[in-house]
Amino acid sequence: MRPFALVEKSRGALILAALDRQAQEHGLHVAMSLADARARVPELLIFDHDEDADEQLLAKLAEACERYTPMVALHLPQSLILDVSGCVHLFGNERTLVQDIEDRFDGAGLSVQWALAGTVDAALALARFGLKEGAETQLPVGALDMNERTHKALERAGLYHIGDLASRARAPLAARFGAELVLKLERLLGQEDRPVNPKRKIAAIIVDRRFAEPMGHIDTALLCLHELFIEAAQMLEEREQGARRIKMQLFRCDGHIANLAIETGAPTREDKLFRRLLNERIDALNDPLDPGFGYDLVRLSVAATEPLSAKQTDISGERDKASDEAALLSQLSIRLGRQDVKRFEPANSYIPEHSLHARAALDYKGAVIWDQPKSGAPPVRPLFLFDPPQHIKVMAEVPDGPPRRFIWKHDTYNVTRAEGPERIASTWWRKRQGHLPGKAGLTRDYYRVEDSEGRRYWLFRYGLYGTEKAQPDWYIHGSFA
Repeated sequence: MRPFALVEKSRGALILAALDRQAQEHGLHVAMSLADARARVPELLIFDHDEDADEQLLAKLAEACERYTPMVALHLPQSLILDVSGCVHLFGNERTLVQDIEDRFDGAGLSVQWALAGTVDAALALARFGLKEGAETQLPVGALDMNERTHKALERAGLYHIGDLASRARAPLAARFGAELVLKLERLLGQEDRPVNPKRKIAAIIVDRRFAEPMGHIDTALLCLHELFIEAAQMLEEREQGARRIKMQLFRCDGHIANLAIETGAPTREDKLFRRLLNERIDALNDPLDPGFGYDLVRLSVAATEPLSAKQTDISGERDKASDEAALLSQLSIRLGRQDVKRFEPANSYIPEHSLHARAALDYKGAVIWDQPKSGAPPVRPLFLFDPPQHIKVMAEVPDGPPRRFIWKHDTYNVTRAEGPERIASTWWRKRQGHLPGKAGLTRDYYRVEDSEGRRYWLFRYGLYGTEKAQPDWYIHGSFA
């Protein structure tokens, strides 16, 4: 197999951006010019460096490293940060954990250079220069990642290693090279740390199970997830919270990760509902779960929560109808798709067709209060709106008066009662575009009318006589029954 390398342009020349082990054994290294590399290894294969593909690969590796700690962060272009505080005991010790990482990366055909340190910057610098814990003072000043001018100034002053800077007073260094250098120096020496920004937002509650022997049955894995949810529900009960979004991960021993997620229409801690939704999610998968050689880690995390205090049931012990509705919406959303189960919510607009919008039922935040008519009064808005409004022919006693008769779909309707007008002007930013297809934004005069057979309709005249239009058109926008 011929050695290969990835190349990229730098200052008008092609340089090596990455190379395989075989190319390294021939003495090639990153940042070497392609001309020099070809002179040393004429059979070298080259490919264009794709930064986006590298980032995608690094993101997949970060996901795989979540088996060791949930605190995994990307450090582009080629580093991962793992905060293993509180996780080492699960693997015995730090060396065992690192050895497992090396073995898995090697099995995937990837080499890894690692380092352990008390701070993020120190670990990154040690791994970058191939040093181990405790060798921070041996790092070159290039580990500070300052600009080239500062690096040259440090070397001219005879400061080549971090140890040369560590013994000097901070105030003179800050005065000569800037406060940023002092901050980075203290981070490398472990005197100052910065927080890890994990790739995934840490969920409110995380519970998992690790197995010495991989389990190869899906039913066993689902039972394990059910037990994990019961454990998480106990924590939620102590916090008086309920789960709204639950994420599950099944880590296969060959590195594959199966991701599952369910959402609920209302906060819940019911294990029966969780089991029903989980089974629904499994049945809705396009690719069935394949345990392969078995799962050695199962993790459940509560990604979103809402307050949920204990409620006392009535004397009959009947369930709350709202919880039954939420359970039904959750099950339908999983079976049909999250965006395919919607409910209407009022919007902040007086334009009728903009006064409500459809939103995913699982995004429902609570009871919606609609505008209600006064007691005994008819509804202000019809139950059904036509989209778009349908054109009708209207006869009125006076041009700007209420309709007395209208023709709709070749049928004639005699108006016995009419109420209005309710005037709705077009929004100023839509004056030119208008609300109707191919129409300018004109004023609408709405009438609630009742015909001779008792049917009620919502009609509007589009445009004002004389000022906006000589002969305004009429439309029917809705029906009250």
